[in-house]
Amino acid sequence: MTVAPIPRLRARRGHRSGERAAAYAFLTPWLIGLVVITIGPMVASLYLAFTRYDLLTAPTWTGLTNFRNLFADPRFTTAVTVTVRYVVISVPLVIVVSLAVAMFLNRAIRFLAVYRALFYIPSLLGSSVAIAILWRQVFGATGIVDRVLGFFGLHHGSFIGDPSTSLYTLISLNLWAFGGTMVIFLAGLRQVPVGLYEAAAVDGAGTWSKFWHITLPSLSPLIFFNLLLNTVHAFQSFTSAYIVSGGNGGPADSTLLYTVYLYQRGFVDFRMGYAAAMAWLLLAVLAVITALLFATARFWVHYGDEAR
Repeated sequence: MTVAPIPRLRARRGHRSGERAAAYAFLTPWLIGLVVITIGPMVASLYLAFTRYDLLTAPTWTGLTNFRNLFADPRFTTAVTVTVRYVVISVPLVIVVSLAVAMFLNRAIRFLAVYRALFYIPSLLGSSVAIAILWRQVFGATGIVDRVLGFFGLHHGSFIGDPSTSLYTLISLNLWAFGGTMVIFLAGLRQVPVGLYEAAAVDGAGTWSKFWHITLPSLSPLIFFNLLLNTVHAFQSFTSAYIVSGGNGGPADSTLLYTVYLYQRGFVDFRMGYAAAMAWLLLAVLAVITALLFATARFWVHYGDEAR
């Protein structure tokens, strides 16, 4: 065995130390931002969750009082119920519609690139303030939707002003921006081997059988990814509900999403300790949901390199 000379070893160690120093030098701004902008405020909010704080006076330690008050607050229960309804309806709807459109676009049709762009453009705008304001006008008492329905004798009035339909306007707004999820599915469909479909056709498999036994298992990692991403995003939805409801979650708290109520408690009522407790409870719930999704993924998510 040939042993490198000691000076050469020292030179290598010095070179590696220099590389590490350069790496830490480049990472320093990011590390400072992580501590000051992310970790610091998180630790502060965790402390505030156990205090009574109104922005004007110093925080007063109250222990678990904020968390106990949460579960005794009827509007908190309403916010949780509305949010769960919103998530349970909107997330599967986005997944199904995105997959259906992706399968339609995964065909040799004319102007395919134009169709893809048209379906994807809304996701670039998302649930911005401008789009939420537009949605409020479209589904308002004199909006386009009611005018079209009135032409067929199905006049309804304001969908936003009706507690039975207002939440569905938010769901439709979330569905409108399904382009990002669709593009992910479309990329996944392009990776499914054509030979699998050909072999299934030889065995006499029909369209539904091919979809159930080939397409869905092949796309299951992407379905899991989109399901997790859309679920977390839905629980954090704020802009659309705030703008459409005028900031109060109305009518009759029918659009009072969890984040809207959190905003009201923190920045309207100045109950920052209460709002911080709500924020950490939401984080805990999302952590549990994420853990459950990962725990159940092994039963229905299939990867191409797995032994069948």
